[in-house]
Amino acid sequence: MTPRPIDSRLVQRFDGEICGFGTAAGVRVVIGRWTSSPLGAFTDAMVEQPDGRRWLIAPTAVVADFVGGVYDFDEIRISEVVTGRSAGRLLFDGAPLRADVAIGARDPLGWALRCVPRRVATSVTWARLLDPVVRRTMRGVRTSGHTATALETYGATDRHRVLAVEACWEGNDLGAMADVHPPVRFGFGSTPVRPSLVSVSTTIRPTSD
Repeated sequence: MTPRPIDSRLVQRFDGEICGFGTAAGVRVVIGRWTSSPLGAFTDAMVEQPDGRRWLIAPTAVVADFVGGVYDFDEIRISEVVTGRSAGRLLFDGAPLRADVAIGARDPLGWALRCVPRRVATSVTWARLLDPVVRRTMRGVRTSGHTATALETYGATDRHRVLAVEACWEGNDLGAMADVHPPVRFGFGSTPVRPSLVSVSTTIRPTSD
């Protein structure tokens, strides 16, 4: 079923996972796998090339319009997206990107995040309180800030390491996994430098909120 456009004047909540990794070719990738959102369940990918060109790969025009209105991209591609998720694996196939990601165990930060009650961890207030600490301790990462058109917070509830990546762009191998460096520039913050998969609740609020 094709998702309906959503009202940008309302508070929106997206629950799912964000997987961020770099590659030896200098391409940095952020895959968002959203199990619950105003647009239904969907998966998209944001890709920054070594020359700084930023791509969005979205499964539908509605997703492309909404995500493209919140974040900054140079190219937007609407493509059929095929995904798979198991305990140790995340697959993404949406032209021109294909990625096979090996997911490892929960890391120490993941265990710490699991100790915070979910209703606290996903709240706007908690994200705002954490933001100054996160900015000083995790290069490029933010939990609260302004996008092009809205206010946004990230409430992380778990984190797992990414162990390995096999990825290609337009059929060309991107090489071995690498850190997310330099930070990606789609919004006000990047993913962690070390490749990881973070369980997250994203809250997007109109600037008048």
